[in-house]
Amino acid sequence: MNDVFQKLKNGLIVSCQAEGNSPFNTPEGVTLFAQAAVQGGAAGIRSEGIEKTKMIIKSVKLPVIGLIKSSFDDGYVRITGSFSDVENLLSIGATIIAIDGTFRKRENLSGPDFIANVKQRYNCIIMADIDGEQEALACVAAGADCVSTTLSGYTPETKNKDHYPDVQLLSALAKKLSVPVIAEGRINTPEMAAKMKSHGAWCVVVGSAITRPTEITKWFVQSLKNS
Repeated sequence: MNDVFQKLKNGLIVSCQAEGNSPFNTPEGVTLFAQAAVQGGAAGIRSEGIEKTKMIIKSVKLPVIGLIKSSFDDGYVRITGSFSDVENLLSIGATIIAIDGTFRKRENLSGPDFIANVKQRYNCIIMADIDGEQEALACVAAGADCVSTTLSGYTPETKNKDHYPDVQLLSALAKKLSVPVIAEGRINTPEMAAKMKSHGAWCVVVGSAITRPTEITKWFVQSLKNS
């Protein structure tokens, strides 16, 4: 486990995901993103879905964080929300399993309780995706090997946050936790990534700004409309 986190320390994890009608929403499409990330010097890859993650694992020699997205009853995203999800990700060789660490229930368990059960059942490294400080502390107490600020801004409790990375949450967790604290969410420029590192991020995850060309195009189009 320590070897994995040493490989990631101070590095960039590229989230290679595609959804909906994106032309890259295939195992081959996201694998090309992952291969490009390797060429650019990425330290790790984050990937969603079994077939996509499986192809990426076979194609790159970096640590791969695997997850499966679904939804809670209110429509908000849920990250790896069942024991079968965990088993499927382990079966394809995911290096780290990302799990929703919020207090919302899945398998009749809160995120921290679910993580505790996963650690008891399986030999795996867990990244707890959280949106707040108390959840992060509870997840680490439950056995999470690292935490990521992934869900800040993407849960009912945090949906009104601004469009910038949650520097305050990252900084608070970096000071309080002994496990790696990973910055993720709305990090759209190299300057933002460097800022997160300066506030204590073990490493930084970037997705949309690298692997979502449709979204990037929209940013430029909207900027021109507003100018």
